[in-house]
Amino acid sequence: MNQSILFPDLQDWEPQTQTVVFPVQVQGANIECRISLNKLTQLSSATFEQDSDELEASALAVFDEYRFDIEEEVEMLIEQDTFDEQGRIALI
Repeated sequence: MNQSILFPDLQDWEPQTQTVVFPVQVQGANIECRISLNKLTQLSSATFEQDSDELEASALAVFDEYRFDIEEEVEMLIEQDTFDEQGRIALI
């Protein structure tokens, strides 16, 4: 693991975009990362209920379960400078 890339244990559900938003610190700079519900489904093969409260809880639980895999993919994208137009890392 690259020591200059740190993943704080912070994540939030954004219902408008149906993404989990989480930060990564790269050499002291904070970068916003996002993973879509679709990508979480691909990782876990989970089926998500569309009820907003249950959806948030389920998405965050899957994110937590697959955190190590997600962080590895984000780290690879950072090393490849694969940022979106807003300077974020997006797993969609």
